[in-house]
Order: sequence, then structure tokens, then C-alpha cells
Amino acid sequence: MNGKFVASLIVLCALVAGAAIYYLQVYGYYYRVTPTPGQDVQLVAVATQAPEPIAYADFQAIDADSSPIRYRSCFTTDLPMDELAATYVERQGGEPRVAPGWFDCFDAEAIGTGIEAGDIRVFLAQKNIAYGVDRVTAIAPDGRGWSWEELNDCGHKAYDGTPVGEACPPRPESGAGG
Repeated sequence: MNGKFVASLIVLCALVAGAAIYYLQVYGYYYRVTPTPGQDVQLVAVATQAPEPIAYADFQAIDADSSPIRYRSCFTTDLPMDELAATYVERQGGEPRVAPGWFDCFDAEAIGTGIEAGDIRVFLAQKNIAYGVDRVTAIAPDGRGWSWEELNDCGHKAYDGTPVGEACPPRPESGAGG
């Protein structure tokens, strides 16, 4: 009887720990971003190399303080793709990270497939939003758009332990961004 009690206690503890880990990864760290009308969606202009707000609607976003790459957003825009491509810095490729299932407007697999097929175009939204992290925005021909954050070259080097070299800015002393 004593062994059954101990085994049951171990199984119960494992179940509670598993449920807590699942909750924290999927729900606990994320929060909904409070929209800032007219400022939530920006793209880097070719002419100035600075982020500029673009026209958008239906904005929703999530973020988490636990990682600089947990930001995800969804929106729509009426701007024509030709105008976007002529005015803003376009990037090759992009790897949207999977969002929690409850944030259903952001389907990373479908976005990634559209990027690979060339149907969805990717733009630089903001360089170094955190140390070694850029915000990128993907826009489909029908005006649906998504933003997320990716490691840039300096971020890849900094986080894999490779010396960053002189091409990268100094890493902040506070340890922010990783």
C-alpha cells in the first residue's frame, strides 16, 4: 500500500508539473498588445532607411517579456503591393515562428508556405528592435499582413557564441535581448 501511495504521488506531481509547463508556454507569458492607432504597423522606407507607419486596420498582437522573439501581430492593409515594394525595404525570405493556438489569426505554416511560393512578400519593419533582433512584416496580395521578430546576423552570432565582430553594435550592458 505504501508503494502505491508514493507512485501515485509521483504521477500526480508529474501531471501538475506538466500542466503548469504547458500553461506557461502557451498562455502564461503572453499578453495582448494594446494598440497604438497609426503606429502599430511600420515598414522601413527605402529613401530614409527609417521605419514609417503604413495604413492598416484590424490590428491585433501578442508579445511576451520572456523573449525578444515572441511578438506576433496580424492586420490588414489597402496599400497596393507594387507601392509597398517600391517604397519599403523588402527582404528575401522570412521564418514566421509558431504562435499559440489561441492566437488564430497568425498561421505560421501558411505564412511560411506563402513566402516560399513567392505569393507573400516580406519587408523590414524595424532593425534592431532589441539587440540582434529585427521586426519583419509579411503582406499577402489580398492585404492580409503579419509581423514577427527574427534574429538578424548579429543576433545569430551573439546567441550561438560566435564572436560578433566590429560589424555589430556593442551589446547592451544590462543583458537585454538575451
